[in-house]
Amino acid sequence: MVRMRGNVSESAEVAGDGLPSSGHMLYDKPGHLIRRAQQIANAIFSEECGRFDVTTVQYAVLLILDERPSADLVTLAGRVGTDRSTMGAVAVRLVDRGLVTSAPGQTDRRTKVLSITEAGRVLVREMTAAVARVQERILAPLPEEQRPQFLAMLKLMVETNNELSRAPLGPVEK
Repeated sequence: MVRMRGNVSESAEVAGDGLPSSGHMLYDKPGHLIRRAQQIANAIFSEECGRFDVTTVQYAVLLILDERPSADLVTLAGRVGTDRSTMGAVAVRLVDRGLVTSAPGQTDRRTKVLSITEAGRVLVREMTAAVARVQERILAPLPEEQRPQFLAMLKLMVETNNELSRAPLGPVEK
């Protein structure tokens, strides 16, 4: 189907399932596709992990704390790629559920340091298979041999544009 938009001819192809595909001006825009991919990834996460009552950001915090038993809110916000106020709200929810503890920092009592609890560690372990299914389902439409290349390009795009984010990822301590 060809539509006229001003002086520009716009071709909109429709996939076999009736959904618009490439050729339509909106559906060829990377920003739109990334937003849609994020919506789809969140929906898959909700389907696979809904029974755990954990958001993707909460899971990311738990996973980081499982690898590194404690971190202050600013460090966690930087590692997850979220702003400090969001991280504060996430921390409250995780503390309320008994998945992490919160304590003042040793050098600066104004900071909050989160530590994972045994319940948090158990939850991360219980979620492992479900999270693996999420990742597999997200990548399932891609041919298996193209998945590493897709992930490498996605990482390159994210890393190269990191500083443009409203919540850039911070450096990872080793």
